[in-house]
Amino acid sequence: MKMKQMLRVMIVSLFMLGALAACGGEESPTTTSENNNETKQEEKQEEKQEEKQEVVQVTVSQNNGEKVIAEKEVEIEEGTSVMEVMKNNFEIKAASGGFITTIEGVKAKQSEKMAWFYTVNGKEAEVGAKEYEQEPGDKVVWDMHSWE
Repeated sequence: MKMKQMLRVMIVSLFMLGALAACGGEESPTTTSENNNETKQEEKQEEKQEEKQEVVQVTVSQNNGEKVIAEKEVEIEEGTSVMEVMKNNFEIKAASGGFITTIEGVKAKQSEKMAWFYTVNGKEAEVGAKEYEQEPGDKVVWDMHSWE
């Protein structure tokens, strides 16, 4: 009789051990949910990085950056010129030749040999604002200072 009981205990133990082993390989719903949330967060971060790549930083200043007048991050499309960004996002006035004379109410004074100059990514522009096509991530600085 004792042998039958021992056999039953062994069979039940093996059955329970098998059931536990089968359950151990599955992910719990909480873990699956957490993994989905992590994936969604990673996708959002990638989208934000892509969005940031479609913007340019524009700073308007005076006297070689001594006084900052305005700073903006501006979304751009492929082929957008510096002049288009300025016209669409700042209050500007330009001379007939396309030279910007006033930005955000600050007028360059030729009598004082002052003018608006712009740089892109720290380098002086070699073409006019109408010709320079911006690229995502560009940092444009418009600064009014003496041309001497």
